[in-house]
Amino acid sequence: MGLLSPTRTMRLWGPRGLGVALGVFMTIGFALQLWGGPFQRRLPGLQLRHFWASSPGPAAPSCPPRQHLVFLKTHKSGSSSVLSLLHRYGDRHGLRFALPARYQFGYPRLFQASRVKGYRPQSGDTQPPFHILCHHMRFNLKEVLQVMPSDSFFFSIVRDPAALARSAFSYYKSASSAFRKAPSLAAFLANPRAFYRPGARGDHYARNLLWFDFGLPFPPDMRTKRGNPRVSRDPNPPQLPSGAGPPAHTLDPNALFHLVPTVADGHSQMSSPASLDLGSSSFIQWNLAWLDSVFDLVLVAEYFDESLVLLADALCWGLDDVVGFMHNAQAGGGQDGSTNDDGGLTTEDRQLTARARAWNNLDWALYVHFNRSLWARIKQYGQSRLESAVAELRARREALAKHCLVGGEALDPKYITDRRFRPFQFGSGKVLGYVLRSGLSLQDQEECERLATPELQYKDKLDAKQFPPTVSLPLKTSRQPSP
Repeated sequence: MGLLSPTRTMRLWGPRGLGVALGVFMTIGFALQLWGGPFQRRLPGLQLRHFWASSPGPAAPSCPPRQHLVFLKTHKSGSSSVLSLLHRYGDRHGLRFALPARYQFGYPRLFQASRVKGYRPQSGDTQPPFHILCHHMRFNLKEVLQVMPSDSFFFSIVRDPAALARSAFSYYKSASSAFRKAPSLAAFLANPRAFYRPGARGDHYARNLLWFDFGLPFPPDMRTKRGNPRVSRDPNPPQLPSGAGPPAHTLDPNALFHLVPTVADGHSQMSSPASLDLGSSSFIQWNLAWLDSVFDLVLVAEYFDESLVLLADALCWGLDDVVGFMHNAQAGGGQDGSTNDDGGLTTEDRQLTARARAWNNLDWALYVHFNRSLWARIKQYGQSRLESAVAELRARREALAKHCLVGGEALDPKYITDRRFRPFQFGSGKVLGYVLRSGLSLQDQEECERLATPELQYKDKLDAKQFPPTVSLPLKTSRQPSP
């Protein structure tokens, strides 16, 4: 691997090692570029072309497309739509996926390299490298780096925890004991400790799900204990201001956390995360700084299309590579790229939003932090340039939908008779899918199928392609995943 950069070194340490490495952090930790460096690449010129014409290549030969990718697929955050882009890109370019034996890497347990199908480091055989790791896992950097090249591009996606809570309550009600006992989300958030017990089956879905998916340690009063969990010192977390909330990119993270220095030997130092609890918010800051050192980009679901343009730029991909359809959306749940404006909410909805953000306070800190970093990158990219690219992306998506899909949009699953395109149904809401128009040319049929195929069926397709059966037997459909 050669010499490790400070960023790569921090990747290897992990958040739990920060307490041991305080002296080093005093030297390099605060030098991290939290908002990312200036973009060195330009998105190719954008124009509508024939449906399957590739985007023109980058003007500068020094910008090859990135193809070693690690995508942390967070839950209920629009990640299935991103996964669809990666499936399609890797399939088209013949890339090798690090695949789970089923559909997840042992979730909710931390990721282990041994769970990657075909990964045999002790076999002595020379194995071709994996290009893309993108299926559900609880992030574990040390193990990820056993599988993926050290130059991999790490990215993920976050969502406003209020919107995430609404989606998770509907989708995981049968899987989470806390949600299952609550008659409604409003009842749950009005008194969550009446239903929630840390460590209870499926209850990681009920609080700070993003923080959990990122594999971060929890403060002492949130860790699993025998018996009743300790009640926080302040049972009434600060409420958000009443009325319409400000735009997400103007939120002040200082209202959520701040660095708390200690003094030792005459020098200002940061407290070790191991010694911090929820009352000392530098615990949050330490973990966010570590994430900044690991992830090259974090998308924001509420600004999905803007995030995709930045992703294409960072990867030196063409715009067509990030144009796709929404996947795993629930009926009535809104689109992943919906605005974050609270202005149209009722007083009751605003109260639910405030309570959801307060209950999921670690996720709220994550969201504000990465929302702010996204807008810093947008500023670097150029607002007008971004608006033009987003308009082109949306026009391209609309044209593809009209060309490929019956009705030009997602449909209720009762209309989807072809099992290849019927999404896995789970939870109380209906998961929408797509029906292809008839009369497509063979080339258009193939590309439209790639766009419309749900994540589970596409994973099975990639699995069969990467690990072809040794005998001529009909392929069996893999068991559907448990949540």
